Amino acid sequence: MARRSKRDTPESLRVELINLLSKFEEKLLDENLREQVKGLVPANHLLRDLGSSLIKDDGASSARDRILSYLRKYTGTLLVGDELMVVAGISEYARRIRELRVEMGWPILAGKAIKDMLAEGEVIENISDASKIKTDTYFLVQDQQDKEAAFRWNLANEIRKKKISVKDKIISYLRENVGKEINGEELKYLANDKSEWARRVRELRTEDGWPVATRQSGRPELKVGVYILEEDRQAAVHDRKIPDPIRVETLERDNFSCKVCDWNYSKRRPEDKVRNLLELHHIEHHASGGKNVLNNLITLCNMCHDEVHRGNISSQELKELISVG
Repeated sequence: MARRSKRDTPESLRVELINLLSKFEEKLLDENLREQVKGLVPANHLLRDLGSSLIKDDGASSARDRILSYLRKYTGTLLVGDELMVVAGISEYARRIRELRVEMGWPILAGKAIKDMLAEGEVIENISDASKIKTDTYFLVQDQQDKEAAFRWNLANEIRKKKISVKDKIISYLRENVGKEINGEELKYLANDKSEWARRVRELRTEDGWPVATRQSGRPELKVGVYILEEDRQAAVHDRKIPDPIRVETLERDNFSCKVCDWNYSKRRPEDKVRNLLELHHIEHHASGGKNVLNNLITLCNMCHDEVHRGNISSQELKELISVG
């Protein structure tokens, strides 16, 4: 059985470690390899004890608790695995991180998922150089536990085993979780950890017309690495090709609100089952030659969008709404 770290006051452990290393000089002079190795075992134990004792939380008695305490203290900061190994006091820290993510629902991104997201144009504050991100880098997205995560991971495991494409696995999973915040690690797992997962998510949004929202694609209130399928339906074929930069520029111009009724995501209510997302509408229909440009696009909630297509709101009225700012 692996030895558990014994926590004590950091200063007393530091002094004990210094004394032990001072005496180790005798082992070096003796030149007996096995005695040298055996002499360092207590030092190794003491160093782990010292690292785990740096976490002051009374409830952080286990390695997993200490890792979580450290992650929560530095939410939104890239942390190197060696840091977590030190505070954990054990070498198997990666398994504890997986437990925190899968069993307890803490939104922890690992280096591989972060690199995949950056490669597909996602913007993460204070992270620009993907080449410096290693596999054993970790990032707690937000200091909030997701109570439904364990159930979702079981579902992800079932879908992962199906003999269908990565894109089909991802959209199947998202459709099972409409309106819920999905972590990038969940989608990476569905793709059997293949880096293509982030590209497939972008294709689902930009080519296939599924309303998959991210912070980068027009939902600035979302955290980094979070994906939401806003509604279980695809956009019409002619509305699927709006480039993300134009989409975001339109949303910014319209203050991320419906230009007809002023509804936005901050006004979303769980009991409102009808009005639940923002969509972009071509004033001159794309199918009729309307272009994907700012002055031909307007932000509408899904209810007002339906009213436009029923003919209850004219194109002239929409043009006037975007002309007055």
